[in-house]
Amino acid sequence: MSTVQERGIRGSAEVSLLAGEHALHHEGDLQTARGHFEAAYHQAERAGDGPALARAALGLGGVWVHEHRTAAEAHSIRCRQRLGLSMIDPRSPLALRLRARLSGEEDYRTGRHATILGMLTQARHSGDPVVQAETLSLAHHCVLGPEHGRLRRELAEDLIGQAGRTGRRGDLMMGLMWRTVDMFLAGHPHAERSLDELRALLDEADHLAVGFIVSAVDVMLAIRAGRFAHAEHLAAVSGERGARAGDVDAFGWPSGQVTIIRWYQGRLPELLPGLAELVNSPVLGVLDYSYLAATATAAAAAGERRLALNMLARLRGQDLSALPSSSVWLTTLYGVAEAAHLLGDTDLSAGAYTLLRPYAHLPVITSLGVACLGSAHHPLGVASLTTGDLDRAITHFREAVRANLALGHWPAVALSRWRLGQALALHGEPADRELELAAQEAAELGMELPAPAGGAARRTGKVGCARHGQRWRLTFGTRSVLVDHSVGMGHLATLLDNPGREVRAGDLVAGPVAAEPGAAQPVLDEEAKRAYQQRLTQLRDDIDELESLNDLERATTLRAEHDWLVTELAAAAGLAGRTRAFTGPEERARISVGKAIRRAIARITAADPVIGAELRATVQTGQRCVYRPR
Repeated sequence: MSTVQERGIRGSAEVSLLAGEHALHHEGDLQTARGHFEAAYHQAERAGDGPALARAALGLGGVWVHEHRTAAEAHSIRCRQRLGLSMIDPRSPLALRLRARLSGEEDYRTGRHATILGMLTQARHSGDPVVQAETLSLAHHCVLGPEHGRLRRELAEDLIGQAGRTGRRGDLMMGLMWRTVDMFLAGHPHAERSLDELRALLDEADHLAVGFIVSAVDVMLAIRAGRFAHAEHLAAVSGERGARAGDVDAFGWPSGQVTIIRWYQGRLPELLPGLAELVNSPVLGVLDYSYLAATATAAAAAGERRLALNMLARLRGQDLSALPSSSVWLTTLYGVAEAAHLLGDTDLSAGAYTLLRPYAHLPVITSLGVACLGSAHHPLGVASLTTGDLDRAITHFREAVRANLALGHWPAVALSRWRLGQALALHGEPADRELELAAQEAAELGMELPAPAGGAARRTGKVGCARHGQRWRLTFGTRSVLVDHSVGMGHLATLLDNPGREVRAGDLVAGPVAAEPGAAQPVLDEEAKRAYQQRLTQLRDDIDELESLNDLERATTLRAEHDWLVTELAAAAGLAGRTRAFTGPEERARISVGKAIRRAIARITAADPVIGAELRATVQTGQRCVYRPR
């Protein structure tokens, strides 16, 4: 290669490097940056330019730890970074940046943080602001477990300070993002104040990577507000934003958010096929065990006991305490407590309680503010219910209600209040007020409230059922209530008359299942979905125009149509926006019977919360339905 050619290639590499560094550190455009750094790497390799090759290899790591999820991708990037490190002065700031990146990746992958914190000490001694800023952010990634709250806040504040020295806008955005996330993870009352400060900077100039985080937090806040359809719409929008940024979590996060929404709606079993598939996806983080717990809970709720046991066995390994600390550790333990409760596993519940107890004061938040399950007191109460410690369960649920009110997490308030009422009833204390209030709150939010199972059950006799014309009388101990006849009440009466006997959902359906077996058909075909989405785009433009003209009456009319279309699209979507399909006759029978019975129990609960709670605890629906009196 001639000297002129070599100079040309070096010049091209420098241009690509500058473009990549601007995209990464100023615009947060991970996808564009990767393209520039990939080109720069090959150009530097051809020219034999070690420093340029090292800069390109460093840039390919991105701003997050573990951006490259598959083993092949991660190994390739690490090899490139080690090669680049071998080609430059080991005492240079660039070499220190590369060593920090390699240390952060290794610590994160193994669930440790000692090496990266040691690198942070070296970075501070170097006096180089860029080295310090990057190492601070890398270190923050490695201490996302619930035990490191104070350390994270210190790292975030330090990063904000270093941003003034680096002159890179991305360092300030990352520092403010980390501080905001830390405040949410701690349940700090000023978390939303910090979020607004971050939003104001994004309004001045976008930063795609940080903007994706903010959009995910918006979904979390919508779930807390109990606006489920709106939250599901925001999750899809957030996923699109993440994809534009080139963030690998653009798929996994919206799926997790839909999972939380379905949990509060009482529809988690609907996601079981998708969860069972997603749990093995390479796009999930190396430390993410939360989908194993979610799948176990969904399987247990659907009556798929073997699958639930399999997921829990994979998750717990030899010892539940061996689970690595991470940003989804609390979420995982929440799922473990729920699955163990449904399965009546007292040993697993006791283990989960011991691990969760030191973090009772924290909210259970997934990753960087992606979703929130409310106060950690709630899974502690569930674990206590399962082990039969009702006094402890009542204490935790009371604290969970208080903490969830402070969070403004209305679905979690209703759920914790419902569990509190159940614990009080099992303890023989007045429970009607809590159960009635929880049922009212849940109805307003469109929630389906669950019931205790397994070790929480206490034998209190059978629920009796007798027909009186167009009404049914249900009795339980000294309690009695009359409810109107319905299809679901007829199914329920059959189960109550055959305690302990499993009945196929198809046998409960009046008449044969009409449809012939065949291939699943989508609820909305692709053409209909496209038409809906085009109409939504037009509606948004029309609403903005009408509001700018102060024509609020017509804008309100169009907004009603907009909200209806969003709800229709959400109802037709599964995990990550995949089209939900109609299913075969057995599955349709399972769904229709389950819904009918749940509606009947909801009406019974409204009339008598104690009898309703007993039925929720003892009636199981699925492909086979059964009433198991305690």
